Formats: sequence, C-alpha cells, structure tokens
Amino acid sequence: MKVVGRAMSTIGSRMLIIQCDAAQLPPLYSEVSDRRMKPVGKILDLFGNIKAPYAAVLCREKCTVQPNEKLFTK
Repeated sequence: MKVVGRAMSTIGSRMLIIQCDAAQLPPLYSEVSDRRMKPVGKILDLFGNIKAPYAAVLCREKCTVQPNEKLFTK
C-alpha cells in the first residue's frame, strides 16, 4: 500500500480534499482507502502546485474521514 496523503477538508458531504506527496502522486481514478483498509472513494482530480499537489476524492458515502488522517492506495 502506498500513502496518498493526508486529508485536509471536506466539501459538502461527499468530496474530500487530500494534500499529496509530490514524489508519490497516485494515478487518476485510483481507489483510496483509510488506515483500516476500508474503501473511501476514487480520486477525480489532481490540482495545485507541482511541489505541493492536492487531490479531490469523491467518497462512496458520506465522508467520515478525520482531518489529518492518512489515506492509502494500492
């Protein structure tokens, strides 16, 4: 499992913003899981500065991820 990044904030009830590690950018539409390996959603967009990118994740259900929680992908 690779670390995608840390959860920053939620937008609405189903959109999650993650601060990614620039050295390990995940591919678009990859599945994102929490530390318990429970699926959270899919990455829809990568945006921001090249040195400090962000990812937008569309959650499967209402987002219950806490701020600063690490998220993972395969």
